[in-house]
Amino acid sequence: MSYPGCDCEGLCSVGCLCLLTNGPVCDSRGCLVLDVDERPLLECNSNCSCSNACHNRTVQRGVTIRLEVFQTARKGRGVRTCEKIDKNHFVCDYAGDVIRKAEATRRARMYGMDSCNYIFALREHVQSRGVLCTYVDATASDCIAKYTNHSCHPNLFMSPVRVDSIIPILALFAARVIEVGEELCFDYGGTDGDDTISDRQCRVPCYCDSANCRGYLPFDSTLF
Repeated sequence: MSYPGCDCEGLCSVGCLCLLTNGPVCDSRGCLVLDVDERPLLECNSNCSCSNACHNRTVQRGVTIRLEVFQTARKGRGVRTCEKIDKNHFVCDYAGDVIRKAEATRRARMYGMDSCNYIFALREHVQSRGVLCTYVDATASDCIAKYTNHSCHPNLFMSPVRVDSIIPILALFAARVIEVGEELCFDYGGTDGDDTISDRQCRVPCYCDSANCRGYLPFDSTLF
């Protein structure tokens, strides 16, 4: 599946086919526009003639903010920002192998519940198709987002953005203003399953230390 493109020169502006049809994803500052819950997010694509500097290509350009991986006290590696980030600004994307459910299950069982698991399952509720699932395994990827820890009160949120395919980019945006040196976290989500004794025994403790901490990391029981 591909999307039609615009014939803009340089930067897209008033009259752009993509902006008129889909609306903008980000503004000229790289911040997500405010009405995104009301529509799918589609950036300009390979059929468009606008330049790579177009603000409607913000997510596909990748990370532009200075980030660093560091060793946390109790959560292993984490990611923090080296510069102040404005609310709704694009930060990074969770990238890796896009795989089917069966392969995600096979890999999750191979990795085991006691090891680092970089498989992320995105579930989108689509009116005409029910739930659309995208599975991304970042184990072999060099994307910095895979070191971003979970928080029950995160400073990042995920929104799927599409460019040339129905398969989305798992884009992470700032949920609030984030100061220099702050650790970046997002809610891993997941399907927690039944809170039985055996289920709790395979859960990983959450160390986000937020006031509303749920005690355990989200656990996708459908993969095991």
